[in-house]
Amino acid sequence: MPAPERIPPGRLTDAELVTLLTEGRLTVLGQVRGASNAVLYCSVAYEDEEAACVYKPVAGEQPLWDFPDGTLAQREVAAYAISESTGWGLIPPTVLRDGPYGQGMCQLWIEAEPPGEDEPGLLALVEDEEPGEGWKAVAFAEVGEGRTALLVHADDPRLRRLAVLDAVINNGDRKGGHLLPAPDGRLYGIDHGVTFHTDDKLRTLLWGWAGEPLPAEAVETLDRLAAELAPGAALVTRLAELITAAEIEALRARVSALRATGLHRQPSGEWPAIPWPPV
Repeated sequence: MPAPERIPPGRLTDAELVTLLTEGRLTVLGQVRGASNAVLYCSVAYEDEEAACVYKPVAGEQPLWDFPDGTLAQREVAAYAISESTGWGLIPPTVLRDGPYGQGMCQLWIEAEPPGEDEPGLLALVEDEEPGEGWKAVAFAEVGEGRTALLVHADDPRLRRLAVLDAVINNGDRKGGHLLPAPDGRLYGIDHGVTFHTDDKLRTLLWGWAGEPLPAEAVETLDRLAAELAPGAALVTRLAELITAAEIEALRARVSALRATGLHRQPSGEWPAIPWPPV
């Protein structure tokens, strides 16, 4: 069976893509290997449109000690709802729907654009003790034979927005492999199953701005998000279908804390700050 067409950027609106993912016929084409949960590569077809997507059935989720069983798909959809509310569009269109193996998360497939031969990527290991221009330091890492290197990420406004979003949704697993630069210049983050916990679970590679003032754009976005999280608001009604009331209240508290400090989050020291493996 031929691979499904990759929809060119801008041909369909996000609302149309959500309809395609929700109403379309899912056909499983293969499995994405290496994931801890079942991740199926599929085509989705509706009317005259077809696209590639990822389908993660709830039945394929592995139990976690700190998250209730069978809730990861809902958390991915909730993360998309928050991303859309920010207006940043950092998460591909994501829906909850029935599929060949029961209810699960269905998300538009994003084909990452590799950096050009002379273009830097988003992450790097450097032998210097300080990051160069255009880079932010994360941590020192062992690279074998008793040597260490400095892990850095790009000082990129797209990554900075994602760092704020991760602090809001309490992302416990922001790895390098979850960063997908698209051919149209957008940056997407994927894999948001371990989010919205009531305890602080933030683990990320995007610590380069830790403790720095939030950009004015981020402050304005957080102010708007706080209003949309008011009791009875449409966003809260949607989130209540996906996560618990306690998790929504913790979400409000994280947004409030970011607005109060005006600073990027710093590691708490009570939880590993960097996911493993980091990529």
